[in-house]
Amino acid sequence: MPTHAQIIDTADQLFAAIADGDADAVTALWSDDVTVWHTGDERDNDKARALKVIRWYVGATTDRRYEVLDRQVFDGGFVQQHILHCTNLGGEQLALRVCLVVKIGDDGLIRRIDEYLDPADLAPLLS
Repeated sequence: MPTHAQIIDTADQLFAAIADGDADAVTALWSDDVTVWHTGDERDNDKARALKVIRWYVGATTDRRYEVLDRQVFDGGFVQQHILHCTNLGGEQLALRVCLVVKIGDDGLIRRIDEYLDPADLAPLLS
């Protein structure tokens, strides 16, 4: 089971990679059998589909930063509430309120992510 410090380090690496737009770094943090669920999904996404979402998000924004509101570590993972600040390609600044539940395997790789947000907040990224 990963230690508290390892969980915090993995969380920090994950959010830094997304903020930097580094999908390869995100990929390196995920197990091959990672499953990712987002609000509104009818089923879990596999690694390939989840990475498409990350790449889409990075491509639809010019900058990204996380304002962490709360992070709680539990055995084998963490829950984080944050505001994801980003700018879309049209220059509009957005603030998305998100909650993630992340489970990390004994190997230190992320095995599961459940992401909760209001899908309506994504509309400015889709236009």
